[in-house]
Amino acid sequence: MFRHVYGGMTKRELDERAAQLLSAWGYKKVSDTAQGAAVYEKGNRVARLLLGALVKYFKVSVTTSVSPSDEVICEVRTESSGMSGGLIGMNQVKTEMGNLNAAFRDF
Repeated sequence: MFRHVYGGMTKRELDERAAQLLSAWGYKKVSDTAQGAAVYEKGNRVARLLLGALVKYFKVSVTTSVSPSDEVICEVRTESSGMSGGLIGMNQVKTEMGNLNAAFRDF
């Protein structure tokens, strides 16, 4: 999980920018949670279960909120542990989250 705080934009603008960024990385929005988070997936879950680390699969949830000081907060959590790909899969998820963290920090 990582969290970034942004100024100079609205929550809606941040939601749109996060969706664009994740889309550029190959993620597709699959649902919204009751808590207001958007859930995105990349890869094929069934193939990951069958073939392990040979197939990449990532699932993240993105929650945006506004702080009392009118800054916008974006929190990204991994929803897949990578365990179906063994140690290699777990490292793939860790690396992907690190790359996403850098991408969210830079925009």
